Amino acid sequence: MSRLNPLGGLQEVRPDVARVLLVLVNAYMLGERGGPWVMVDAGMPRTANILLRLARERFGGRPPEAIVMTHGHFDHVGALRELADTWDVPILAHPLELPYLTGRSAYPPPDPTVGGGLMALSSPLFPPGPFDFSPRVRALPADGSVPGLPGWRWIHTPGHSPGHVSLWRASDGTLVAGDAFVTTPQESMLGALTQFPQEVRRPPAYYTPDWTAARASVERLAALEPVVAATGHGTPMWNELLRAELRVLARRFDELARPRHGRYAFRAPVVDEGGVRDLPPPLPADPKRPRRVGVALAGLGLLFWLLRRS
Repeated sequence: MSRLNPLGGLQEVRPDVARVLLVLVNAYMLGERGGPWVMVDAGMPRTANILLRLARERFGGRPPEAIVMTHGHFDHVGALRELADTWDVPILAHPLELPYLTGRSAYPPPDPTVGGGLMALSSPLFPPGPFDFSPRVRALPADGSVPGLPGWRWIHTPGHSPGHVSLWRASDGTLVAGDAFVTTPQESMLGALTQFPQEVRRPPAYYTPDWTAARASVERLAALEPVVAATGHGTPMWNELLRAELRVLARRFDELARPRHGRYAFRAPVVDEGGVRDLPPPLPADPKRPRRVGVALAGLGLLFWLLRRS
């Protein structure tokens, strides 16, 4: 039976891979209990206390070696400043993601016309950035290593954002995929909150501006044949069910994932290491949008009520 996520719950995906369940999104703590570790992503606003408490319980007050960002969308950076300042640690991201974490560029605007559901409809109301976490932000090592995590590699998996990365440990087939793909219908408020049904799905459509790059990233991750995938949204998936569904998504990506319409369906923004340089033109105004925005505002009201309970 589906149910709301237990806010601040923790699930061990591996003995050294812990998933933190937050409203609408996951964060991860990678490392053996009490030993060196790395924080992956930083959740929604108002979740810093939850993350700090769980880190103390799991690692005995030892700060992480770094906070690694799969990408910098608002639902992954909500507690980032407080965490980085409290722990006095660097924030690591792909060079193409740095403009959106150092105040130089906002992300491409979301497209609320794709994906359906309340989350998609609400997306124009989400903070687009630019977010500025300098001077703590650094580029990930060019050799693909992850500081503090021997045996792990970062993989550039763009599409959902220009500098999106996933983390991979080949020795046991563990993949921390970020939002390169997810395991819940994130465009739906109900799906985002309940994380049901569990299935391999495209990256959240309303915030994915480059579908050709997203397809290549899914193909690359499917070729790894992971044993377990821990995603930014949804519950971890394992073994042959994961691999079979990921292969299908990779093989039929344009049919199953790429929107048939929308601002970015067939033209991606032009981006570089300075940020967004050019955007496809916005779509014509939808005469029903005011009513839909009202519904979206009601949905956001529910979200903020859940956050106040944290």
